[in-house]
Amino acid sequence: MKNRKPTPQTMSSSPSSSSSSPPPTSGDSPPSNLPLKEIPGDYGIPFLGPIRDRYDYFYNQGKDEFFQSRIKKYNSTIFRTNMPPGPFIARNPKVIAVLDAVSFPVLFDTAKVEKKNVLDGTFFPSTAFTGGHRVCAYLDPTEPNHAVFKGWFLSLLAARHNNFIPLFQNSLLHLFANVEAELSKNGKADFNTLSDDISFSFVFTLFCDRSPSDTKIGSDGSKLFTEWLFFQLAPLITLGLKYLPNFLEDFLLHTLPLPFFPVKSAYKRLYDGFYISTSKILDEAEKLGIQRNEACHNLVFMAGFNAYGGMKTLFPALIKWVAIAGESLHRRLANEIRTVVESEGGVTFSALDKMSLLKSVVYEAMRIEPPVPFQYGKAKVDMVVHSHDAAYEIKKGEMIFGNQPFATKDGRVFENPEEFVADRFVGDGEKLLKYVYWSNGRETDEPTAENKQCPAKDVVVLLARVLLVEFFLRYDTLTAEVGTLLLGSSVTITSLTKAESTA
Repeated sequence: MKNRKPTPQTMSSSPSSSSSSPPPTSGDSPPSNLPLKEIPGDYGIPFLGPIRDRYDYFYNQGKDEFFQSRIKKYNSTIFRTNMPPGPFIARNPKVIAVLDAVSFPVLFDTAKVEKKNVLDGTFFPSTAFTGGHRVCAYLDPTEPNHAVFKGWFLSLLAARHNNFIPLFQNSLLHLFANVEAELSKNGKADFNTLSDDISFSFVFTLFCDRSPSDTKIGSDGSKLFTEWLFFQLAPLITLGLKYLPNFLEDFLLHTLPLPFFPVKSAYKRLYDGFYISTSKILDEAEKLGIQRNEACHNLVFMAGFNAYGGMKTLFPALIKWVAIAGESLHRRLANEIRTVVESEGGVTFSALDKMSLLKSVVYEAMRIEPPVPFQYGKAKVDMVVHSHDAAYEIKKGEMIFGNQPFATKDGRVFENPEEFVADRFVGDGEKLLKYVYWSNGRETDEPTAENKQCPAKDVVVLLARVLLVEFFLRYDTLTAEVGTLLLGSSVTITSLTKAESTA
């Protein structure tokens, strides 16, 4: 039996009848007759409840089972729970989880939810990691500096529009050469490490118009950024080391925030490299009224946390799912890519737009394994949020948490949601793109200075497409071993078959 797709009625809700005006609702259509229910779940005993949930999340159950078991227990995709890290890093770990395609988009509505200091969830890392500044990613759109910084970011990207493809193609030349060299030497190639290196080099060169190797950063850029990211995100991860007892790891990573000083020198190298290399960009920021050093800290964060961090998780995930799909998909992609590139005379924006299977494959990878899996927002007003089957009232001040992969694998929207279906978004399937949530918004939305959608959202999609295009212009197929790392999937390429024209 096919999974039932949502109808206008299942996509909306209403509170129970009342003489008073109902709170605002989430969703795409006016309220219907869905029943208003009490949000199930509880937070347990103060202090002990959050620790219990933290152990379930990281160790006893694991992330997916943590949520799946509660969905089953409460028979609801909306429920109350605690989210890590809890004591002592987060003062209030209580959240309302929204885990379906209908309720999740409330987190994009900045009229209903506040986005101040919630990028990492229920805790806020020290501003020491960002030069003492609350950078744009932690600002709510109602804060005056948000529009200034977001508008600046959008203008920087727009000015570099014509550099995206050729600059990334050059980076991919190095990536593929390094993959082939490792395969020849070791019989396998660590795609993640090699991809991280070219990702950082691309981002730095895009904004700085020079290679990081020409600065004090040298060839250490990806390593420096990864260390900096780890110390900020440690409360949200588990190392998965068999020889390290759970209670010891929990104490080290999840009890107190890691200090900035171990990565202070690493961050200074990054900051100095950007500061010296972006004089013109920083001049533009000053004309907008932004202090020069604050502008540079924001630029480093966008380049490192947002851009490099996103590419660090997306590119391995994309290659993983394509590799798993097998030779049949590889042949179809290679045929489409080579045919369109030949007819268009090269890899252009127009050519990429004509590759319907390629576009679908990239969207499907983002659907099944979005680069950023979680979203948070604090309710600004009393509101009603609805799932497919019921409506629930959320009070002002309550924290809302969304697990993106649960929403983008909602079986009431997507058939065979746990499967990678390469042509899911071809033809009429494009209508489902509004349910692909991966950039703090819908794929069908666009970033603006007034919303929290990733400013480089379209650039990320573009680069993912170019990665596959350049790959299948050179190779017919690949095999790989896949696994998991701290921040996503790991891919080890075990074989490549060159295309005849490049053999």
